[in-house]
Amino acid sequence: MPKFEGLKKPHQPNYPGLIDNILRKGTPDRVYHMELFHDGEVSDAIVERFGLKLKLPKNDPHYGYEKMAVVNRFVGWDYVCVWPSIGFQFHNATTTDDADLKREGGRTFRDEHTGPIASWEDFEKFPWPDPRTAAVVEPFEWCSKNVPEDMALIAFSGHVCEEVSWLFGYETLCYLLFDQPDLVQAVADKLRNMYEVLIDRVLQFPRVKMVWSTDDMGFKTGTLIAPDDMRKYVLSTHKILAAKSHAAGRPYLLHACGKLTDIIDDLIDDVKIDAKHSYEDTIEDVRQVKHTYGKRIAMIGGLDVDFLCRSDEAAIRKRVRETLDVCLPGGGYCLGTGNSVANYIPLDHYLAMVDEGRLY
Repeated sequence: MPKFEGLKKPHQPNYPGLIDNILRKGTPDRVYHMELFHDGEVSDAIVERFGLKLKLPKNDPHYGYEKMAVVNRFVGWDYVCVWPSIGFQFHNATTTDDADLKREGGRTFRDEHTGPIASWEDFEKFPWPDPRTAAVVEPFEWCSKNVPEDMALIAFSGHVCEEVSWLFGYETLCYLLFDQPDLVQAVADKLRNMYEVLIDRVLQFPRVKMVWSTDDMGFKTGTLIAPDDMRKYVLSTHKILAAKSHAAGRPYLLHACGKLTDIIDDLIDDVKIDAKHSYEDTIEDVRQVKHTYGKRIAMIGGLDVDFLCRSDEAAIRKRVRETLDVCLPGGGYCLGTGNSVANYIPLDHYLAMVDEGRLY
């Protein structure tokens, strides 16, 4: 079993340093680690393997956030991500999970063919969530009081492209963009209004130091919908959310999978994102991006998930060092996976990446 000497070094969170690094204020004092999340199976395995202590029982509604704070701190993060408690009714499908840390009940994903809205009648009947209820921001209230003061809270928000495609079903959306663009616009407007209310509420919490929009916009060869449609229905909302974040003094980060070459200038110059997350080697290597748009915004992650799954410890450590050698100078880079810490990444492979970053 690997020794992971770096993980034995105590980690002192420093979220102001993390923010300075994201804002590219110079080469950081250490390597900063950032991820969207650990799959629950991964965080459970880390708790068990390293004997991490939690106070709340597993049936407590806030157990997940306590576990997140404990695990994040252990692996060297400076923050806890908080989700507004707001939910939609989508069409889902489930398949078996063959990961080593497999998920009980299988893996659930969105139905790409149909969603709950396919007509104006569906739109009118749909149970739209109310972003003004007390329950929506309850996770922020609990985390503000219970997450250690030296860790920041990062608010997740802005699933605009994802929710447009999930509410219609991606296949149905592609037809409606031509057949009923007014219905697509109505859904986009509804989401924009909801997220404007939501971001205003979460930005009232002083411990929220950044906003991280998680909104997949593309696939391996291009954007999910035409670039002009992306600008009209999706980026227009992100521009508003970024402006609100910046007015409140918080950076606006974007997680978006896919090849975004056709809209990256819009994201940087018009939406004004401060950082981009999600990198896949078959699309763009983060080490090369450092010399292109990496000069204009920060980059988060980039250790390709497929590479982490298939490589051995020596190759992973070598890739970490090479990435940091290229991306760390001048600031604007945080070490992490290319997407998230999925339960199909071998745990030792993920820990080797973290450990090498701690030793760098």
